[in-house]
Amino acid sequence: MSSGFNTDVNRGERVFHVQTEDRGPQHPSIDTVVYRNGHILHRHSFSYADLAQNSDFSAETLKNRVETQHREVIDALRSGALDSQIVAAEAEAVRAAGIQIELLNPGAWLAAGKVSLEIGIIHRANKEPVSGAEIQASIAGALNDAVHRATSGDRGRATIQFDLPPLGKGDLALIIRAQSESMNDELRFAMRSRAKTTQAEAKP
Repeated sequence: MSSGFNTDVNRGERVFHVQTEDRGPQHPSIDTVVYRNGHILHRHSFSYADLAQNSDFSAETLKNRVETQHREVIDALRSGALDSQIVAAEAEAVRAAGIQIELLNPGAWLAAGKVSLEIGIIHRANKEPVSGAEIQASIAGALNDAVHRATSGDRGRATIQFDLPPLGKGDLALIIRAQSESMNDELRFAMRSRAKTTQAEAKP
């Protein structure tokens, strides 16, 4: 690639990266891509194959075109002209990546026969919190099959508390499930049969 530009653009608390490159004589085009958190949110390409045939087309002309396209996309990003495209691309990236359950107190969720789960739900794509997710927690292998529920708040957080049920002798596990729209996730912590020697071995 013969020339290129890279610029970080701040919009409120969000930072976008704009990259413009000339792909070179074998692929005569100028590509500008807007990224955030590694995801492509906007792409603009311009082919200069016809222009390159003109006798007055020079390396300086090409460099100016690359810089002009780079600045035009930055201006469009700053003015809000790309907002609808970016919102749609971010939503698609989130849907594709799904959600992720985080147990925020993995070393202290069981004490004196009481289960207290501090749970966070985030989007895998951008790590933003997920509010309104339906969360279920249960102990697989317990002598009862009680399911305990909560809904994540604005910060994607929820707390579930319950008494540790009587345990069977087989394989035991704490299971946490979450669902938000069509996205879901499951987190599984293997347990030893004696509650007070519970080991947290996450098996998402």
